[in-house]
Order: sequence, then structure tokens, then C-alpha cells
Amino acid sequence: MTCSCLDRRDLGLLLLRAGTGGVLAAHGAQKLFGWFGGGGIEGTGAFMESVGYAPGKLNAMVAGVAEAGGGVLLALGLATPAAGAAAAGAMAGATAVHAPNGFFSQGGGYEYPAFLGLTAAALAVTGPGRYSADHALGHALNRAWMVPAALAGTAIGVLVTLGARKRTVDEGEAA
Repeated sequence: MTCSCLDRRDLGLLLLRAGTGGVLAAHGAQKLFGWFGGGGIEGTGAFMESVGYAPGKLNAMVAGVAEAGGGVLLALGLATPAAGAAAAGAMAGATAVHAPNGFFSQGGGYEYPAFLGLTAAALAVTGPGRYSADHALGHALNRAWMVPAALAGTAIGVLVTLGARKRTVDEGEAA
């Protein structure tokens, strides 16, 4: 006899997706719209430029879309591999900024963005579970091949972006 009751793994994935996605969407909204005390594109762009992500406004837009868009899609469980990879990529960029301050967030370290990025990547790999838009749509945007493709594409983008940032920071230190 099978039980049609809630599956606790799927419920756990729903909670993890909704919580992580909501936090990421809020962070992206700070960057894009200035909501929740954020700087919007102007303020975030200026900050991005100051930490070596040039051009600042473009980097603010990309990070904001990756966080807000990836967060909303993760919360919905839609296009989960791409959503998780995009959010993880944005958090890799944030982790690089905070890395010189050590691990713990109370000292300005990378603990928080690294955790969000790891969680987003894990959701990309694990999938959204049964209580998701992907499941309702027959997993058309959540195929097995999409996971390595999304993560590899994001990894390439992150490496290029971090390489450009390193050159910008190195040039600023040399000046």
C-alpha cells in the first residue's frame, strides 16, 4: 500500500528553494531597483567599480539579474539548473570580494555569499523536487544534460569575470 501523503524530501527541497530563492531575489532587487535599502544600479555600479568589477553598471546589472532572476526561478522550481548556476555564479563574484576579510561574515568575510552560492549550486544539481514548476511542466527546463551545461557555462563566465577583475585590481595597485 502506498501513501499519497507529502514526501518529506520534496517538502524539504521546496523549503530550501523558497528560502534560498527569496534571499537571492531580495539581494538582486537591492542591486536592480534599490529596494530593501540597496543602492540600485547607480549605487551598486559605483560599488562594483570600486572593488574592480568594471564597468560597474554592467556588472551590477548582470549580478542583479543573476540574483533576482535566479532567486525567483529557484523559489518557483523553474529552470532549476540554469537558475541555480546563475545564482551560484553571482555569489562566486561576491565571495571573491569578501575573501580578503577571511571566512566569517561578522568580519566582512565570505561565509554568507559562499553559503548562498553552494546552496544554489546544490539545488541546480539536486533538482527542484516534486513540488515545483519544473515538475508540473514535465521537467522540460530541467533535463539531466542541462546541469553540467549550466554549471560549466557559469564557471567559464565566472573565470573570465574574476580574471578581468584581478587585472583591474592589479592595475589599480600598480598605479
